[in-house]
Amino acid sequence: MTFDVKTYNVIAQEGIDVFPKDSYTVNQTGKPDALLIRSQDMHKTAFGTNVLAIARAGAGFNNIPLVKCTDQGTVVFNTPGSNANAVKELVVALLILAARPVIPAIQWAKKMGGADVSLQTEKGKNHFDGTELQGKRIGVIGLGSVGSKVARAAYDLGMDVVGYDPYISVEHAWRLSNDIPRAESLDDVLNDSDYVTIHIPYTEQNRNLISAKELAKMKDGAVLLNYSRGGIVNDHDVCEALDSGKLRLFMTDFSSPEVLNHDKTVVTPHLGGTTEEAEVNGAKQAARTLRKYLETGNIVNSVNFPTVEMPFEAPLRLTLIHQNIPNMVGRITTILANREINIDNMINRSRDKIAYTVIDAAALSEEQVEELVKELMTIPEVIRVRALHNHA
Repeated sequence: MTFDVKTYNVIAQEGIDVFPKDSYTVNQTGKPDALLIRSQDMHKTAFGTNVLAIARAGAGFNNIPLVKCTDQGTVVFNTPGSNANAVKELVVALLILAARPVIPAIQWAKKMGGADVSLQTEKGKNHFDGTELQGKRIGVIGLGSVGSKVARAAYDLGMDVVGYDPYISVEHAWRLSNDIPRAESLDDVLNDSDYVTIHIPYTEQNRNLISAKELAKMKDGAVLLNYSRGGIVNDHDVCEALDSGKLRLFMTDFSSPEVLNHDKTVVTPHLGGTTEEAEVNGAKQAARTLRKYLETGNIVNSVNFPTVEMPFEAPLRLTLIHQNIPNMVGRITTILANREINIDNMINRSRDKIAYTVIDAAALSEEQVEELVKELMTIPEVIRVRALHNHA
């Protein structure tokens, strides 16, 4: 099956080069149809309504202005799970470093010298006693792509694992081991855990999810890890908990001056998904997602639009982005009926204030398609209309 679509101009952020050169023009236009990015701050980057879609090669998307994108009909995608294993492995490494003072011991050993190195080692190693992770309780907040992997790895290390995620998807629930109980509330995770690790997206609802009130409920001397996003943990309150001894250690991928300069914190420079494998996985997944949307109109892994998938088998496909208000489908189909266009297949999905309708129909001439698109755009609540042709 081939799709009779124009050659799309896709601008990929530096370091991302995954598109087939025979299908797309990369980095050669000032008005791209799509953007493929990593950490580019789109809040400070100008882009217009010509951008049909933005794909973020990574899970986080707080560098993209979602309200602007939704209002102008730009679909935003992320790549959930593409860096999950990388983050999991880093969290496991940090759990071990939190239990065993490996780095200070290495630094001490490097300073030794002389003929009695073995004797010095035997005498000095007692200063670096640690604890074992086996048998310790870990609370995992968020059981998505990363959190479920961390929970499984912690279980395999012999830890007592409890997970909490009120929004867990059916897909991730099925993947989660029956050996890992799920808590009914955040308090159930915080109260008795020796380690608490956070793996949820940043939203206004999750802002300062862990602050003074929650920290007070944690076990004395617990270790807190934040490898989700900055802003989920209140840094000031965490530093106060470290000062009082309520927390023994705070480990995070997101620094602030207060956290960075505290002697009971371990700050990594946003290393969670920084592996060769994760970067390649994210780029490929983002490219595939963009291509599917540009060529078929199907939406998967969007953070601002509903998931919509329908086999593209008819000669013509119309996709409409519009406001989610009553009778929109009726007004759209009335226009088609008045033009005696038979609908072969149709799907409509909504997400908050936005809706997406896909209609498959018989072949029309270019002139008929152009006139139809213009008439559909006369509906005030319609934001964008695309026409895609398919020759099986």
